Amino acid sequence: MRVAALYDIHGNLPALEAVLAEVDAVGCDLVLIGGDAALGPMPRATLERLARLGERARWIRGNCDRDMAAPPEPSVPPKPWHDRLRWAAQQLTPAQRERLAGLPLTTTLAIEGLGRVLFCHATPRSDEEIVTRLTPEARLATLLAGVEADAVVSGHTHVQCDRRIGARRWINAGSVGMPFEGAPGAYWALLGPGVELKRTPYDVRAAAAAVRASGFPNADAFAEKELLNPDTAAEASERFEQWSHGQTELSAASQAGAAR
Repeated sequence: MRVAALYDIHGNLPALEAVLAEVDAVGCDLVLIGGDAALGPMPRATLERLARLGERARWIRGNCDRDMAAPPEPSVPPKPWHDRLRWAAQQLTPAQRERLAGLPLTTTLAIEGLGRVLFCHATPRSDEEIVTRLTPEARLATLLAGVEADAVVSGHTHVQCDRRIGARRWINAGSVGMPFEGAPGAYWALLGPGVELKRTPYDVRAAAAAVRASGFPNADAFAEKELLNPDTAAEASERFEQWSHGQTELSAASQAGAAR
């Protein structure tokens, strides 16, 4: 079995179309949609395109998919991604929102050459926990404790990596629609029998023009920052690692409070 792992599409339909064309060209048995598919400038059309894959696709949940099913109330002062989330959720049909709400956290496939592969959006236990290529091995080993798989494929932090932690392999497929790789393009992973971290070029300037015409909140900033001039992998990984320390501290404080 050959699997195309497509993560973090973020409503970027032109990037998705380019990747699916390459998927067809290289030949894949299954497309794994790894979460955060719709939150972006073309949410409804993106989900419609993915739905046309039918039984050829397997879906899992990302944190943005969960949030799209129950978008937040307006915030004061306004928060850019809250506004984007509410706008994108309003573009979806009730059936699309229901589908996002019902997605599983993980799925596991047997892939020749890789063994049992567990797919998750962030970590096997969470759709929002942060892991990067800089995450210490000891912490990553803790996250993998009890996981019965030969490899784990994730996304969420939008930077590709392929690491070995003991006998296991940790792979980040990258982001199709909003990559932090320093160079525009659509990033994904081809699995079986090995691991290929792929980059598919597409007309990013035309996509940016479509974003600006979409009505997406702060569309100019999204087009400029996320499509045309994305952060480098080093910049993004360092930023996410700082956030992960905040997550860890908050979790420890919550556990201490619960123990009192």
